[in-house]
Amino acid sequence: MNREKIKQLAATFVRFGIVGVIATAIHYGIYLLLNLFINTTIAYTIGYAVSFCCNYLLTNKFTFHTKPTKRNGIGFALGHLINYLMQIALLHLFIHLGISEAIAPIPVYSIVVPVNFFIIRHFFKPKQI
Repeated sequence: MNREKIKQLAATFVRFGIVGVIATAIHYGIYLLLNLFINTTIAYTIGYAVSFCCNYLLTNKFTFHTKPTKRNGIGFALGHLINYLMQIALLHLFIHLGISEAIAPIPVYSIVVPVNFFIIRHFFKPKQI
């Protein structure tokens, strides 16, 4: 792998991180608010769905400099389905281990974000590094 490709990958990962922070803030904010009124899993799912839409648009425009297509939309949805299932399982695991519902999403995000980057990147730039 040459230096230029490494720099491109690093820059893409930084942009992915910025979009991830925005999407996570949206998700976490909605989750915290709704969790006051409704079931934890439902609150988490609604937050995830809203942040998913924002994330998809920002991932196309900012992270990978692409346009929304059927291929990357389906890939993004499949990647995020895997991501969502991992998140729900980890969320309930951490809550079961005694971490509060308000804090449990934080270690979940730290585990799934790197995995998600490589899944999503595949559908947006399949021929890149």
